[in-house]
Amino acid sequence: MKNRDMTKRPIGFMDSGVGGISVLKEAVRVLPAEDFVYFGDSANAPYGTKTPAEIRELTFKAVEKLMDHDIKALVVACNTATSSAIRDLRLKYSDMPIIGIEPAVKPAVVCGRGGRIIVMATPMTIRQRKFRELVNTYESEAEIVPLACEGLMEFVEDPSKTKEELMAYLDENLGPVLTDDTESIVLGCTHYPFIADEIREYLGDRPVMLIDGSKGTSSQLKQRLADSGLLRDDQEQGQITMLNSSNDPEMMELSWRLFNEI
Repeated sequence: MKNRDMTKRPIGFMDSGVGGISVLKEAVRVLPAEDFVYFGDSANAPYGTKTPAEIRELTFKAVEKLMDHDIKALVVACNTATSSAIRDLRLKYSDMPIIGIEPAVKPAVVCGRGGRIIVMATPMTIRQRKFRELVNTYESEAEIVPLACEGLMEFVEDPSKTKEELMAYLDENLGPVLTDDTESIVLGCTHYPFIADEIREYLGDRPVMLIDGSKGTSSQLKQRLADSGLLRDDQEQGQITMLNSSNDPEMMELSWRLFNEI
């Protein structure tokens, strides 16, 4: 590692594609003085339909690219990668704060009134033991309905996908599990906040909350940096470096467009 002030090193973010940018945006808001390096593995997306072994291998390769940038902390901004690889990452990089992300079931239960909670996530996230343990922790407090959304993240990654196709997807997949007592939908993949407006439009007048884990993850990141003495105290705005395994210039354009939205 380079011999320089640890606090001035960047924070690494990785995701299977561009979805983790939704978490990155919140982290930049919470930690405006920090430098960030984001790596999206769009060339190998989606992760959610791969085996756990494949996901671990891809995740470690992505993290190695971030390590080349001398990062001081790592955020695995992908629910699927967190479920499959976070424990092994923490064993290998035991001297570095590593923050994962999980579907925001706990906030949905805390904010709710005991009604139905639908958790939209990738098939792999839902199959993982980590997710089952999360659901088991809170199932006595609310009805929690996992919804495997194979292919949904592609409506963010693939610019050729149309809004009409997305609405048809939601009608086919989300529609059958919506009930009158549904009070919240957990966006359990970091790609999904980028289609939150379309999901709200599909829901119409239903009083359903949409909840994602970006705020909790960013707060945890700030706390872990503070506990480790790694918070940067500069007054200037930090810098963002955006990387992607895809060689397609349109993917980089999409990455920056998503980052600059809202």
